[in-house]
Amino acid sequence: MTRIIVMTSGKGGVGKTTCSANLGMALAQRGSKVAVVDADFGLRNLDLLLGLENRIVFTALDVLAGEAKIEKALVKDKRQPNLALLAAAQNRSKESITPEQMKQLVEQLKGKFDYVLIDCPAGIEMGFQNAIAAAEEAIIVTTPEISAVRDADRVIGLLEAHDVKVMKLLINRLKPAMVEAEQMMSVQDVLDILAVPLLGVIPDDERVIVASNRGEPLVLEQKLSLAGVAFSNVARRLQGEKVDFIDLSAAHDDVFARLRRFLRG
Repeated sequence: MTRIIVMTSGKGGVGKTTCSANLGMALAQRGSKVAVVDADFGLRNLDLLLGLENRIVFTALDVLAGEAKIEKALVKDKRQPNLALLAAAQNRSKESITPEQMKQLVEQLKGKFDYVLIDCPAGIEMGFQNAIAAAEEAIIVTTPEISAVRDADRVIGLLEAHDVKVMKLLINRLKPAMVEAEQMMSVQDVLDILAVPLLGVIPDDERVIVASNRGEPLVLEQKLSLAGVAFSNVARRLQGEKVDFIDLSAAHDDVFARLRRFLRG
């Protein structure tokens, strides 16, 4: 069975495409055959984050136009042969494709892959409608900010209306020190609002930006950072493993945090 999962957020700028790239790579590293589909027609970025931008010859629209078979349009990752990318067309608008056409594309990937991850564009307009059309599951990506959580809540309602029953939450860019100082929402705060099962928490890490600029997903590092371990753990949970959540407060604890707790009694 191929699992069709849309990665969505509502709000832009929460790191959804970075999460898609790292999760796709982490699943592939663990032996799953993975296709990542860029559904952001007009603004294509997933190829850059995977370092595959120079290898794209055909896009999803070429497949729909009958100008290329889907096997030709899928770009295999040289570093990880279990991972393939189906790129969006950069010079077309989101209206260039319909929900029915997205279903046709995904249907051609079924049976060839264990996972199809659809990277959804920001917003809830046509691009969103296209991306969720074929999805059977959803991973909602949010940062612990009230505007991002509010948009995620709106997206959850829309997914429910489209009969996407399996939803998981991925909280990105958590800053434990800010949570400790009560300057950022905690994981529990976000869960209380959204009421969706937690799939993972990715700590804020500047190495994510460096890795993205290089086209090298963080999970490819030989010595994984805390964020890299968190992405790997998300892949393991998605594959059905029971994996404890990293104690981020302990990992980022310092003398000042301990002193604050002491003074609070």
